Amino acid sequence: METDRRYMTRSEAEVAQYDVGLRQYMLSVYNYMASALALTGLIAYGTATYAMSNPAVANLLFVSPLKWVVMLAPIALVFFLAARVHAMSAGTAQAVFWVYASLMGLSLASIFLVFTGQSIARVFFITAGAFAGVSLYGYTTKRDLSGFGTFLFMGLIGIILASIVNIFLASSALQFAISVIGVLVFTGLTAYDTQRIKELYDELDASDVMGKKAIMGALTLYLDFINLFIMLLQLFGNKNE
Repeated sequence: METDRRYMTRSEAEVAQYDVGLRQYMLSVYNYMASALALTGLIAYGTATYAMSNPAVANLLFVSPLKWVVMLAPIALVFFLAARVHAMSAGTAQAVFWVYASLMGLSLASIFLVFTGQSIARVFFITAGAFAGVSLYGYTTKRDLSGFGTFLFMGLIGIILASIVNIFLASSALQFAISVIGVLVFTGLTAYDTQRIKELYDELDASDVMGKKAIMGALTLYLDFINLFIMLLQLFGNKNE
């Protein structure tokens, strides 16, 4: 039940107005993120389905040198968006965000060739539940999580370096360790990033600035979700025989 603002003090009314704006801002962040995940999933599934019925397409996307373009294009685009977002309009930033989510769909299509559809769906819902709980904690906790930022960033760098090394070693033991550590790191980053995104809200921001903040916040949480999903899939996914 909402309090009648006619009986609020001025400070209480200002706090209430701030809370309403913050909720709308965070809702836009989550809506962007969820829409991007849906787009990525549809493109990944559609691409994988088409490739499985067309061996030439499968060879082009997942075997030929083009696979490196498919894998690396999303990384290049996310760096471009992060570096140029301040010079873009909110509409342009949003368009680049959708292109990025689409490219991620192409990049992730190969998981449908490696893992069973049932295990992919199961791990996705596990990831969604874990993400929702941890993000809610990051949003509601009064504890300052900024102190974990350096530790989590170091863990992320370690995961990236170990993953590059394992491309050449193809060690199942190292992959298991990367996945376990990755789950811990991206779980922590979800809470940390949610709190940081919340703290970036400023009710005095112009609508264009607010829109770009929401898009970048959605991109950050999208990356946390995707990476957490991939790490859990490596641990709990069932491979096609």
